[in-house]
Amino acid sequence: MRILLLGKNGQVGWELQRSLAPLGELVALDRRGADLSRPEELRDVVLRTRPTVVVNAGAYTAVDKAESERELAQIVNALAPGALAEAARDVGALLVHFSTDYVFDGSGDAARAETAPTGPLSVYGQTKLEGEQRIQAHCERHLILRTSWVHAARGGNFARTMLRLAGERDELKVIDDQIGAPTGADLIADVTAHAIREALRDPACQGIHHLAAAGETSWHGYARFVIDTARELQPSLVLRAREVLPIPTSAYPTPARRPLNSRLDTTRLRQTFGLTLPPWQAGVRRMLSEILEPKATP
Repeated sequence: MRILLLGKNGQVGWELQRSLAPLGELVALDRRGADLSRPEELRDVVLRTRPTVVVNAGAYTAVDKAESERELAQIVNALAPGALAEAARDVGALLVHFSTDYVFDGSGDAARAETAPTGPLSVYGQTKLEGEQRIQAHCERHLILRTSWVHAARGGNFARTMLRLAGERDELKVIDDQIGAPTGADLIADVTAHAIREALRDPACQGIHHLAAAGETSWHGYARFVIDTARELQPSLVLRAREVLPIPTSAYPTPARRPLNSRLDTTRLRQTFGLTLPPWQAGVRRMLSEILEPKATP
């Protein structure tokens, strides 16, 4: 088996390099090898590689910036996946793509199933939904994994930001009316590798699946867990913040609207692939252990 991975240096792409390697020959490309902002060039990349599986881990993820860069967001999040879908179809490959809870409007408090009506609130969500639709229209053999609140020890993320601010301020204010499940890039990568094997064996496994860690919390609850766990893991860590105050989304306006309800129903994924998804706290604790691990001195 040959696997073509695009976006190898992102949070999920980095972990996919590890999880996909045992499945077969892995051709992992960064932006220099496959630029999603140039969809017209992606077909040649796929035709040259002739992969069994194409995994697209690249995306335009600057949610607020997308409001003023709609054209670029659409190229990367919609037109590029569409071009990959056509190329994957032509070489008979399975196309694996990652999407987001932002394709929903975030209303109510029920977890969304894959068949729930979509209604993105932002340019980012709109372009990610269009990417899904283009894949479905052009490549019958596809696996679309919608996820939420992705975190990793590598690169910038919410946990790192909270630790930095907690070291600088006596008080933090964090949104408490957006609900979701922090989901580790390592978990996403491991589930993806398992899903690829099953989807190649049984076409009934293909289609859209929701992938998120078990449980739910708010950004406020997430921040408190990060700070409390960091103090536990590294008692010597200097964190000034003694209070983490909850605030509503309305008190922190942003260019892009965020869904208040980011709950994803993962029943189909768990039943289809026979998986148990760990609680979000386990993934965040693992990430913090890696972030806070003392560096060896020469």
